[in-house]
Amino acid sequence: MSKLDELIREYCSNGVEFKPIKEVYQRLKGTPITAAKMKEIERADGDVRIFAGGKTVIDAYEEDIPKANITRVPAVLVQSRGVIDAVYYEKPFTFKNEMWAYTHENKTAVKFLYYVLKNNMEKFREAASGMGSLPQISLKVTENFEMPIPPLPVQSEIVRILDNFTELTAELTAELTAELTARQKQYEFYRDKLLTLNRDIKTVKLGDVCTFVRGPFGGALKKEIFKTEGYAVYEQQHAIYRNLDFRYYIDKNKFSELKRFAVNPGDMIVSCSGTIGKTFVIPKNAPEGLINQALLKLTPNEELNVFYLQYFFENTISKVLNGVARGGAIKNVPSVSELKLIELPLPSSDVQKKLVNVLDNFDAICSDLNIGLPAEIEAREKQYEFYRDSLLTYVATGKTILTDRQTDRQTDRQTDRQTD
Repeated sequence: MSKLDELIREYCSNGVEFKPIKEVYQRLKGTPITAAKMKEIERADGDVRIFAGGKTVIDAYEEDIPKANITRVPAVLVQSRGVIDAVYYEKPFTFKNEMWAYTHENKTAVKFLYYVLKNNMEKFREAASGMGSLPQISLKVTENFEMPIPPLPVQSEIVRILDNFTELTAELTAELTAELTARQKQYEFYRDKLLTLNRDIKTVKLGDVCTFVRGPFGGALKKEIFKTEGYAVYEQQHAIYRNLDFRYYIDKNKFSELKRFAVNPGDMIVSCSGTIGKTFVIPKNAPEGLINQALLKLTPNEELNVFYLQYFFENTISKVLNGVARGGAIKNVPSVSELKLIELPLPSSDVQKKLVNVLDNFDAICSDLNIGLPAEIEAREKQYEFYRDSLLTYVATGKTILTDRQTDRQTDRQTDRQTD
């Protein structure tokens, strides 16, 4: 029997009392501070952390914070707007007064609250989803939330177990992320080497081996012309995610007017708005359609392997695109004239094909890692969440950590002994 089993049997074999958070914990208020002021006072070596909406966090000197209301005890911050979450923090901190925090005279009780809130975060996020365009929860959502309040020895053991599991999960995530980063850098190194051909290979201007068509501007693709069926409209998302599910279609008559923007198998489309430089080669099974204003279409001639072009583009030309992009939050490429002048090495068709095969193999290995390692991280996080939920559920009901299967086996053994 584990130590937690013993504690549950000793202190709460018949379950535990549930109480609203506001009856057990002291609520703390934040500091009235604007985003502009936070930007002004931010210092890398500041002695007070300030939490704002979303994931905005800065450090600042206490004397620079106007009307500072500093928390100097362990507390759980409730992020209530934009990002709905809970943060446990022990060092001096404050937060925008649209949020709130909880503390308790016992540090273990504070950490126990943190784990309870994290375990119920989906409920809070569901409550926030109907509060307008920006998710937001009100104070009463947490104030009136009823949570199990086991005796402190039980809380302490649960916190110890979950702290250990949290640390192990974080270490594993860091190791897997480092492995993924290393493999990606290795792939990029070999890709760069393979695409840096010797000087004896002839070079050509991109505009001499490709035709360029930028998606239609001037309101040619207003949303009111979109239909639920017809010819597909390729958007920026498709260039990024290689997804052949479409949100928009246009009818035959409108498609005929915009035929020069149609794509065919073997064309390469490139995102020129928002996320710049992502590419997608139109496959043979792609539906007939056209590009929108966020995309550029390149059609290579018979000398140029489109997949060789794609690798060269992602390795070299996308940097040029990002360099000429203009705009604020959403950047756009105003002209592609500079792209046409870029020179690329053009080996024979056979060499291009061999290079593509080698790079495809490297890409497949990295793709497997991109699938496998994040999947492993996600699996560990789900395992942790399951274990956290199980611990908190067991203590709330007064059960021990024995699983149903273990209990069944014990019952079977007892029955066998009685039969004997």
